[in-house]
Amino acid sequence: MNRKILLHCCCAPDATHSINVLKEQNFNIVTYFYNPNIHPEEEYKKRYKEMEKVIKNMEVECVNNVNYDIDTWHKICDRFANEKEGGKRCELCFRLRLEETAKKAKEINIDFIATTLTISPHKDADIINKIGDEAAKKYSVNYLYTNFKKKDGFKKSIELSKKFNLYRQNYCGCIYSLNKK
Repeated sequence: MNRKILLHCCCAPDATHSINVLKEQNFNIVTYFYNPNIHPEEEYKKRYKEMEKVIKNMEVECVNNVNYDIDTWHKICDRFANEKEGGKRCELCFRLRLEETAKKAKEINIDFIATTLTISPHKDADIINKIGDEAAKKYSVNYLYTNFKKKDGFKKSIELSKKFNLYRQNYCGCIYSLNKK
């Protein structure tokens, strides 16, 4: 019996391998693109369009928040503008996105959530999983601990990105990571 999981997708390239891993674990995947951190708006639209390619090519369901809600992100994260990448600002950003994912899962009656954020070699999967678990508990859903970068996961995502001709961004998404590149 397949279980349903709401997969928070930070971007199309990271979603590719993550979706394959979850399919191998017999999950029915519903993708969720909620990323108010992405700056500028043109970049947000570009990444969202790439997610549409993944949804079609990998034959998964989706429920997406297409509203560009950068103001919410700024209210939470701007006070840590000078933090280095991977610091408090990033943790708050992860929390915002994972709490919204857990809230959406509860709303649409999906019992599990996970995130593609753990595929990045630049992000600490333990921190992301801890935040994800806290968010899931807050909304009474289950969090699936992952580390999608294991077993060459990031490398596989690059290969799948080439296969599907996906745009691969060169910064995390927020204005502060854009200014540091």
